[in-house]
Amino acid sequence: MDLRSFPSLNDEQGQSPFVWGVIGALSQVCSLPVTTAVTAPTVRLHPAIVAQAAATAAVQLHGRFTLGVGTGEALNEHILGDQWPSEDVRLDMLEEAVQVMRELWGGEFTYHHGRHYTVENARIYTRPEQPPKVYVSAFGEKSFDLALRIGDGFISTNPDAEHVKEWKAKAGPEKATQAGFKVCVADTEDEGVQIAHRTWPNSGLPGELSQVLPSPKHFEQASQLVTEDMIRESTVCGRDADRHAEAFKPYVDAGFDEIFVANMGPNYRAFFDLYRGEVLPRLRG
Repeated sequence: MDLRSFPSLNDEQGQSPFVWGVIGALSQVCSLPVTTAVTAPTVRLHPAIVAQAAATAAVQLHGRFTLGVGTGEALNEHILGDQWPSEDVRLDMLEEAVQVMRELWGGEFTYHHGRHYTVENARIYTRPEQPPKVYVSAFGEKSFDLALRIGDGFISTNPDAEHVKEWKAKAGPEKATQAGFKVCVADTEDEGVQIAHRTWPNSGLPGELSQVLPSPKHFEQASQLVTEDMIRESTVCGRDADRHAEAFKPYVDAGFDEIFVANMGPNYRAFFDLYRGEVLPRLRG
């Protein structure tokens, strides 16, 4: 199960609970492994806070927890009035943040005075038997190089076979590669396209817009450039189980070890029923 930590990207999405509370609730009702894909332990949340939250989540899930991290988005991170750093600075902050978290997961009193973060006399008492694995989200070459340096795994939303090949060659086969994509389950393809266009048009935004736009209003304005035809071309919508199963193929061919699917819109029960009853049997076959 993949959980994301960002707030709603437009008002149509409507809900954005605090991810750590949701993880605690899920730990009581299911036995699935859980990954944050991804959270940013850099600006809005200090890495010492994320380290404690991740350790508690790992205990609640009996070790079935992976901390997926990334450099974040202005939409989430600027809300306390902090400056939104450049990409190079964000990558440097993330590298130091992961260092801080791993120090704290060691269980000893931690003192850290770094370039971006200070931790004094801090200790995490509630910890899993093994520290959480840290997967790093990477799209560009700089973030991929960082993932190779510090990551226990690599996360992407693109079926990027070259990065998967390079990862397995340099990081080793024991470090997982993980990918995720979105679909929209609805009674018809047209209905699914309309739902996806209304709730997630931002998925069609190019370049670095998702990293730098500061508010849902700006996402809504930029998303006016995304048409229903663009959604129809890029996203599987409706209930055709064959098409849903086929959407996995680029990621399977690219060599990813783990693939997550997120449903856009309100039809979550229909999504789980379709995948349990029709899509997963096709994939297993």
